Order: sequence, then C-alpha cells, then structure tokens
Amino acid sequence: MAAQPTQPARHVAIVGGGIAGLAAACSLYEQAASAGLPLTCTLIEAGRDWGGKILTHHVGDLTIEAGPDSFLSQKPWGLELCNKLGLSGRLINTNEHQKKTFIYSRGRLRELPEGLVVIVPTKLGPFLSSGLVSWPGIMRMGMDLVLPARRAGGDESLASFFSRRLGREAFERVVEPLMAGIYAGDATQISLRATFPRFLDLEQKHGSLIRGMLASRSAVQAASARPASALGGRTMFVTLRDGLAELVQALLTRLATAGAKLMTQQSVAAIRVRQTGTTHPIGWTYDLTLENGPVISADAVVLATPAFVSADLVRPLSPIASELLGAIPYASTATVSLAYAAGTLGAEVDGFGFVVPRVERRDLLAATWTSLKWPHRAPASQTLVRCYLGGIGREAVLQEDDRALVRRVRDELKYIAGVTGEPAYAEVNRWERGMPQYTLGHLDRLEAIQRSLDRYPSLVLAGAAYRGIGIPDCIKDGSDAAASVIRFLMGTRA
Repeated sequence: MAAQPTQPARHVAIVGGGIAGLAAACSLYEQAASAGLPLTCTLIEAGRDWGGKILTHHVGDLTIEAGPDSFLSQKPWGLELCNKLGLSGRLINTNEHQKKTFIYSRGRLRELPEGLVVIVPTKLGPFLSSGLVSWPGIMRMGMDLVLPARRAGGDESLASFFSRRLGREAFERVVEPLMAGIYAGDATQISLRATFPRFLDLEQKHGSLIRGMLASRSAVQAASARPASALGGRTMFVTLRDGLAELVQALLTRLATAGAKLMTQQSVAAIRVRQTGTTHPIGWTYDLTLENGPVISADAVVLATPAFVSADLVRPLSPIASELLGAIPYASTATVSLAYAAGTLGAEVDGFGFVVPRVERRDLLAATWTSLKWPHRAPASQTLVRCYLGGIGREAVLQEDDRALVRRVRDELKYIAGVTGEPAYAEVNRWERGMPQYTLGHLDRLEAIQRSLDRYPSLVLAGAAYRGIGIPDCIKDGSDAAASVIRFLMGTRA
C-alpha cells in the first residue's frame, strides 16, 4: 500500500508581541496539535522587548511594574493560561489586611464604604457616613427607583447613563473616578454597551440599577465578602511573585520549545495578498514586507498590533477597514513609581490606594500603595508607591520631562495624602497612545470592520482595541483569533 503524502505545514505570521499576540501563538500550537494540523508560527515585534505594556523592572529589592500590575481573577482566561504554563504556584493575592480603597473628594481621602458593589451601595449605613455624596445627592440617587428605563435604541455614554440613573453628583464623585482608573478616558464619550453592558441589562430587566443590584445582592455580597481561601485561593486581583513579566517569559519559553520563530526589532512595512488558487482552504498567501528584513510569506496572519498600526497595514486590502480602525482613539498615560523609607509616609497611607475624580481638577488620576497591596514588592525597610498621570483631557502634563513629572507627583502626594518624605528612588514610564478608548458606537465599528475584511478570512485582528483591555480579555482575544485561523486552515470556516 502506498504511503499517504505528508500534509504540508501551514505557516501563520503573528504581528505584535504583546500579550494578545503571544497568547494567540501559544493557542495556535495547542489547537493545531489537537486538530492534527502541522503548523509553524513566526512572531514579529517592532520593539526590543516582548510583552507590550507588560514590563517589570527589578531595581535592587524593588519589583516595579511599568504597565499593569495585576489581572482580574474573575475572568478565567488569565488563571487558565497561568495553569497551562505551570505558573499557578507563582500567583500571589492582594494583602487581605489592607483591602481599603479611597476616593479623594472635597479636601480629603474618603474610604469607599463596605458594601459598595461597583457603584451601587448594598449597605446603606456605611455609604451615608462616607461623605462621598451629599444628602441631596443621595436623595437624587434614590430617584433611580422611580425613573423609567430608557427605551430609545442606540448607544449611550457612561456619563449619560449613570447621571440619568443616579444623578450628576454620584456620577462625578463615585462612578467617574472608578471608571477613569480603568480606561483613563472621558466618560462622556465612552460607550456603555462596549464597556459595562451589565448595567444596561439591569436597567432593562429591573427598571432600576438599585433594584437590579439588590435582586442579586446575596450572590454579589457573598462573592465580595468571601476570603481568598473560599475563592479557589484567589483574591479579586492577582499577580505573579516576581512581576507579570514572568507570564511573558513563560510564554516565550513555551513558544521557543514549540519551534516558533521569534523576531524582535522588526517592523512590518506592508502586507500584500496574492491568490494562490481556488482550492479550499487556503487560496490566499500573505506577503509581509519587513522594513529591515526579508519578505515573510504566510497562509494566515494575526494582527495583534494597536488599531492605528493595523489601520496602516490593512489599507491596501480594505480602505474602509483602515478608516474604521484609525477612528479608534487612544489615550496617553504615564506611571511614576517612588520608593520611600518605611515609616516616613504618615497615617494617610493606608489600604490599597486612592482614585481622584476629574471634578477635583488634580493632575493625579490615582495612586497605589504598591508594597501594602502586594507582598514581595519592596523590602521591609521601604514603601513602594505607584502613581498614574495622563488620560483623555489630562494629557498636557505628559509634555513635561521625567524630573518635572516626579516633582509634580510628589506635590500631589503631599497635597492629597500628606506625603512629605524624599524618595530614595523614582522611575517614570510613559505609554504614548497606550490605552484604546471604546467610544460611542464602538461595537458597531467592530462589526463594520469585520464585514469589510470578510474577503480575507485568514486575516484576524486581536488585542486590547476591540473586546476588552484587561490581560484576561487580551488572552481570550488571542485564543479566539487562533481558533478562527485553525478553522480556516482546517477547511471548516465558520
């Protein structure tokens, strides 16, 4: 009997070496092996380092995160990837003895009250005594119980929705600073449907946010009150003992073992498509021209680059998709990390940190008392602090040099939290156009982008610009992109 011909290995190029691109490559090898599909991958990263905004610096005994410092454990994809990579034993929880979080409001730091679930209080007493919202503002929040649900179709901004349901004061003093801490954006432009659709569902189902939250209060309170030991050993946010760069390194090790080709400091200048035949499943070949290297040909491409980079690359294939991708705005931010001698910061340095409402007109977005929130971030002799600047409407401060930014942050810490000490170490990390904004109409734009690229089913977009900005969201997006590619290569395109 004649031997069956060996199926040729398919080649997939992944452009962008952030967490979405790395997760996509890892998932491609995993899914291809399960499907019995021979596969090779090439990862192309324009920068020197892998991981995108995941960047950990070790300075003496300090562990400093230049970008994100943790990920949400309630979204399972981060924990699942850590488990696959053998990192579960490296995960650490937040300090359960320092769980308090504060909002700077009306001249002082005010603790977010117990029982505050996102923005709707499930325990009235602590909220009333917090001083976050005035008595007239609290009475306006109560109007949520009688105001009718919005029946008009179309998207609505976070500012419009929460001001309409709970009043302007509650929005400005509680909702806005919490949302800005996530998106660094302008809530008057951020899409509710694209960011927090659950609140829209609560309004439509219960006619009221408060009634909706109270209807699920038992489950919500039980989840928020359970200690880490009852949550599978995990607090709401988790990180890795030596920083999130451990996750990046473990992914690189797994990919190198699988035989992936890893290319850094190589930018893709253009993508060209040529038709190689009508036989399914391939039909297309993508030629990626590198600015300082050879042309790389691939059967499929995952673009895990920022939307504005992807816009340039897909312009020859679809001007419509290019225009829509270019319309996704980005915010610029910076983190400033400071290390102080322990015991010199005063009583206001408590809990995990604080956020600052836009209405306070301060330069600081938020601050984290890093070594109080996480173990192993600083020696006992030091306290590590991380501050956040920039965001939509607050980006002018980023024009200052690093020394001026450190001075400004120290002034803000003194004014808000009474911190007067001299830091022993300071570090500034800038993220120009680093935070995608899900503005009004975002989901409609994504659908239009997909339609305009339907002719190229083996070209897939992934990353923070589309369906979620958190690390678990990007991991899932990378994995979903890999699944789309595998379906196409196996000839079972959905």
